[in-house]
Amino acid sequence: MPVEFIGMIHTNDGSESRPQTTPQLDPDFTRRHAQAHEDAGFDRVLIGYGSFWPEGTQVAAHVAAHTQRLGLLIAHRPGFVFPTLAARQFATLDQFSGGRVAVHVITGGNDAEQRRDGDYLAKDERYARTDEYLDILRQSWTSAEAVSFGGRFYRFEGYQPGVRPVRPAGIPLFFGGSSAAAYQVGGRHADTFALWGEPLKETAEQITSVRAAAAAAGRPAPGISVSFRPILGATEDLAWERAHRILDAIEHPASAGAQHRGWRGANGQPENTGSQRLLAAAARGDLHDRALWTATARASGAGGNSTALVGTPGTVAQALLDYVDLGVTTLLIRGYDPLEDAVDYGRELIPLVRAEVARRDAAQAGAEAELAGRS
Repeated sequence: MPVEFIGMIHTNDGSESRPQTTPQLDPDFTRRHAQAHEDAGFDRVLIGYGSFWPEGTQVAAHVAAHTQRLGLLIAHRPGFVFPTLAARQFATLDQFSGGRVAVHVITGGNDAEQRRDGDYLAKDERYARTDEYLDILRQSWTSAEAVSFGGRFYRFEGYQPGVRPVRPAGIPLFFGGSSAAAYQVGGRHADTFALWGEPLKETAEQITSVRAAAAAAGRPAPGISVSFRPILGATEDLAWERAHRILDAIEHPASAGAQHRGWRGANGQPENTGSQRLLAAAARGDLHDRALWTATARASGAGGNSTALVGTPGTVAQALLDYVDLGVTTLLIRGYDPLEDAVDYGRELIPLVRAEVARRDAAQAGAEAELAGRS
């Protein structure tokens, strides 16, 4: 089955390893970054969420206006917009963009960050609210009748949306998280469950947990997304030289604005399980499996998807295929040099993975046809 590639666009050219040289919101850079992903053959781009970042649906509308086919995966934290309004916002953009919208649901893993937008619920309450929120989104997008809801967090009567998504089944929902609560709620709602790039063994364990949660909810297994920060070089030595330059830039930022240390709790450690898992992997060693490098996660505080795959395009392609072999259906890749890396991935990395997946699919189809011919 073909694998899906997702990139991540920024509204400025900065990253953990490089200070930004453009304003926080640079429309021209955003356009060029999106178009580079479309030209590179990405299926979608993630548009992130932060309490200090430009608002995601507006960024997505700008991207949609300057691209032709690129999918828009909009990160969204339930709780700040009433779900019926959110359902209309996403459905409206989906119609204007020709069915290109998907939503990446992030419940929120840091209390201080949530409070910046006025959310004072504890983590377990946030997941309970997300559960209701996603029920309402689905009903708003698919119900043929007026929708009423009476829950712990939301209550309304007779809601009749005037706009619906392009797809009758609604807008695809991605769901991120690594805690037991995330597995449970994501298992109930996610079309694709998103994980950060951990070693193969731990990733396989997470996939098992996600599938078990979906089965317990009476749903088919969702797709699985895993995210990485590939660092490519023409040779293995050149790739590792570049990797260590990036690590040095993260550890010794050129300016305060370039410093990224993740969201920390009161004890100085990240509150969200995903970051805790990445740092635990880093504590066991910098290099795992074929090419997974966790030093960048350790240096940046694992404040997001921050583990790298280091090597030549052939090495990194094989490393990505190792995850496909586990059942991963979507690969989210973004670089520490955001625009330049997107171009390089499209030229050197994505075609290798797609060609090998197509070869495997053709071989399997041929074997099945031969077997059917014998029976």
